[in-house]
Amino acid sequence: MKAIFRGLSVSMLALAAAGCTTPNPTPLNRTGDVPQAFTAPVVDKQSPVWPDANWWVNFKADELPALIETAQKENLDIAAAAARVIEAEATDAEAFANLLPAVNLQGGATRTGSHTTRPIFTTGPGGTVTETPGTTPISTTGNNFTAGLAASYQLDFWGLNQDRLRQARENLRSARYAETVIGLTTESSVAQEYFTILATRERIAITRQNIDAAKRILAVVQAKVVAGVSSNLDLAQQQGTIAGEEATLPGLIEEEREGRYALAILLGRAPEGFDVVGQNMDGIASPVVQGGLPSEVLLRRPDVAEAEATLYAAHANVDAARAAFFPAIGLTGSGSYASTVIGSLINPGNFAWSVGASLLQTIFDGGAKKAASDLALAQEQEQIADYRKFVFNAFSNVETALGQVASDGDQLVALTEEVRAEAEAFRISELQYREGTIDILSLLQAQQTLFSAQQTLVETKLARLEADVSLYIALGGGWTQQESDKNYKYQLDWWPI
Repeated sequence: MKAIFRGLSVSMLALAAAGCTTPNPTPLNRTGDVPQAFTAPVVDKQSPVWPDANWWVNFKADELPALIETAQKENLDIAAAAARVIEAEATDAEAFANLLPAVNLQGGATRTGSHTTRPIFTTGPGGTVTETPGTTPISTTGNNFTAGLAASYQLDFWGLNQDRLRQARENLRSARYAETVIGLTTESSVAQEYFTILATRERIAITRQNIDAAKRILAVVQAKVVAGVSSNLDLAQQQGTIAGEEATLPGLIEEEREGRYALAILLGRAPEGFDVVGQNMDGIASPVVQGGLPSEVLLRRPDVAEAEATLYAAHANVDAARAAFFPAIGLTGSGSYASTVIGSLINPGNFAWSVGASLLQTIFDGGAKKAASDLALAQEQEQIADYRKFVFNAFSNVETALGQVASDGDQLVALTEEVRAEAEAFRISELQYREGTIDILSLLQAQQTLFSAQQTLVETKLARLEADVSLYIALGGGWTQQESDKNYKYQLDWWPI
């Protein structure tokens, strides 16, 4: 019954509001507002178009799906956004209630009494009546019972309450889309934070490997100094190299610790004792995806949909501010029974009714309604500008992410080869130094070059993964506005029938 009433009510309200509202604005009305295609390079033109809703599984990271699933259930920002959706539903219910009459049940029982006195008379011999001094008290009591209904209804002739309901509905849509935005942002943050932890751990491992290599070389230098074939200058230089590399280690360890803390917060838990198993980015894939037509982005980005709903809510507020200039028409009615005996209360002869109408028109308010209308119009213009900015930023996000994926991929190919070559150069340099064919400076330069190349490679691998995540989110993370609107069900059961 409630489902039927809900559907009929919404349909009737939509028809009633149709003649009282003005069309929503069209912000993208200039040539070139929506480009025909994206211009950034695509790594693989055979890759899927648009991401799946569970895009994170494509990275082949064993821990990541469980981490994101936990964040979806426990993240505190998501929980707060979900509560704001219910708040918006409650506001929507209040706005809908203003379109219905208010009916009140009234009932009462009163007991009344009075107290008076009268003179005292006596009858004497022969029937003579005489007044004697003093008075006699007299008390009288009675009951009165009432029961009835009172109803009031404000005719929404100018569409004021319908406009307010439209505004509440658009604000509800905005809250729902905002919840989705926070969900996608949280998912991407979990993935990026996890990858950052792995990258930092990989950098720590590389630093320790280089420290071990430097200490191995130090032993050779010490032996040469003892043998008199190297100077203490070589020894001091190698000791300085070791100290410099060891100085970077505490900062990396702290960075890894803070990364785990940040990931724990994203999962809605205290950071103490939280850890992940992965130690490096080995085995993690860089999944490729590409965008379709830019116009489709407008239906796949929840932040753009949120901006659209906020704009439409602002426009409904403009219509409401316009309708507020017209007079308010109200109807009232009541019917009640009254009796001194409760047993005969519900009797046609004891029924009384009244019906009335009222009209209220503001003559002078000091310009308050005009100011409210001007405010609503300005807020609508603000939302139009914000919507255009959201759309252009969405296109820019996709273009940038596509470009970063392609650029980082090219860099990875070159850096991988550089690390391989520098590792071979360092191996040869260490052998030559042991044989005495090169000096310590040449060896130190080869070691430092390898160390820098290794660190840059790790940073670029991380940048590529982050670019992949950014591209998935820029393309909407598998969300579509049509499916969201079609599948949404109210969480509050507030319908009156």
